[in-house]
Amino acid sequence: MATARPIKSFRRCCRMRALFLALMFAASGAAAQQAADAVAPEVGAFQVGEAVAPVTAENWMVVAAHPLASKAGARVLRQGGTAADAMIAVQLVLGLVEPQSSGLGGGAFLVWWDAAAQTLTTLDARETAPQGATPLLFQNAAGQPMDFFDAVVGGRSVGVPGTPMLLGEAHARWGRLDWADLFEEAHDHATNGFAVSPRMAASIAANADTLDRFTATRDYYFPQGRALREGDTLKNPAYAQTLATIAQNGPAPFYIGDIARQIVRAVQTAPGNPGTLDLLDLALYAVKERPAVCASYRAYEVCGMGPPSSGAIAVGQTLGALEAYDLAAYGPQSPDARRLIGDASRLAFADRGRYVADADFVPVPVEGMLDPAYLAARGALLGGDAALENTDPGQPKFDHALNWADDIAVEAPSTSHISIVDSYGNALSMTTTIENAFGSRVMAAGFMLNNELTDFSFASHENGVPIANAVAPGKRPRSSMAPTIVLKDGAPRLVLGSPGGSRIIPYVANAIIGYVDWGMDAQAITAMPHLVNRFGTYDLEEGTDAEALAQPLRDMGYEVELRGLNSGLHAIAIGDALTGGADPRREGLAIGE
Repeated sequence: MATARPIKSFRRCCRMRALFLALMFAASGAAAQQAADAVAPEVGAFQVGEAVAPVTAENWMVVAAHPLASKAGARVLRQGGTAADAMIAVQLVLGLVEPQSSGLGGGAFLVWWDAAAQTLTTLDARETAPQGATPLLFQNAAGQPMDFFDAVVGGRSVGVPGTPMLLGEAHARWGRLDWADLFEEAHDHATNGFAVSPRMAASIAANADTLDRFTATRDYYFPQGRALREGDTLKNPAYAQTLATIAQNGPAPFYIGDIARQIVRAVQTAPGNPGTLDLLDLALYAVKERPAVCASYRAYEVCGMGPPSSGAIAVGQTLGALEAYDLAAYGPQSPDARRLIGDASRLAFADRGRYVADADFVPVPVEGMLDPAYLAARGALLGGDAALENTDPGQPKFDHALNWADDIAVEAPSTSHISIVDSYGNALSMTTTIENAFGSRVMAAGFMLNNELTDFSFASHENGVPIANAVAPGKRPRSSMAPTIVLKDGAPRLVLGSPGGSRIIPYVANAIIGYVDWGMDAQAITAMPHLVNRFGTYDLEEGTDAEALAQPLRDMGYEVELRGLNSGLHAIAIGDALTGGADPRREGLAIGE
């Protein structure tokens, strides 16, 4: 029997949330309606940190950031599709109903466990800089870095999207169902309309001043001059046409056909801030298979995406530095545990800022950064009882000497994550993004275009020393996305990931600690209150039990800030049964059978 649990957004009105989710299910057929009826009393029944049982299933499970997307994936899995098939259906719907976070105009990283071959594969569909990009791309006439949003809004920030090609690549490798069949729900919702969710409406309102700068964007999100509101029915005929074209012809028209021409036109004519992306840039794009990056933690192997993602390296470094400490004895509410975790994260971010970039352009010392002896030495720095005063980058082994300057590039949190396990035992973890909320704010062919180029360093050098993550033609900007599959005894045990900009790394690391050290289930690790330290300030999630640790952490020497921390963790634990959880801070839904 199918099990589904809608998850309420933190501090959102339970009654309106229940009504919204009921409307979502009402449009999707009898089976989904029965599942919705079965769980309707639970909608809005818990908040961040509250103990709630995870969704349980025997055969397959999908967890995604919107009910319509999860239901599309569930339909595919129910019909015998693979996790790759289901991901395609999920992503196509997400691009329509959650356009502030991901879509065809963005990129993604995919981690795949093949049950038959017993192997891990990672695919890099990160956006690339156009051939016209120069080191001065995000500098003003005086040679100084531009203000972030001056760089973001418009065509200047748009990189070549990778998501459509990733969908085609995943289907060619691992798909079972007909390609066109996977477009059914997304095309139907784009043609006939869907209800604007609370989160989408709030994102439109929060970004009104930049969304209204471009005609196509303004006409879509502000029909008749009024911002879309929660519950409005929204249709997207341009997106429906794009879907129909790709369903019939595969991803090729996106890169060498009419869709490509629409993208180039939108980028190059963006008022006030055009970009250089052209048809050749799109035609040159390729998805790349990369070696999986794995790090040992306790009895587990934590595996994910390597450069240009810093996610798997930094998560692995954080955990590796903690290997010698008994976090299980401390517990999640221990100030000592949070000191250890926070400073281990700071050390990982120091290395990340100096060494990690697109490995096709700069050597990245992945082995040296994850070498157990190196991490043990970094971990030994945590042995005191106060906040570290010095978190300089370490000196991992390179295969030859290099000298890089530190970089702290801004990375925004508007991203989405998909976790899927299918009936064949395959597992998929994919984090997908257009970077900032609504990306560049430029719309083409019914979807938003990314602003991923602003994930590069705006400066190319610091005091004459080159920065690894500087802009270059064809280069992929560094990312923090961390789609992760955790293995034990050679088999997957946990599939997870999160949006959240550079906070993705501590979100994922903390969730793994919750699962491994504190015995939490898949739902509990997604709902655990957040405590995050990247660069010295300890961010504690306001309105949660994390606030109780504010003074103890201050006493240890940290600057502490209480703030909203809007992750979107989606996790599936694999054991005798599948158990799943969706982050209560967003609109996610776990469905399984």
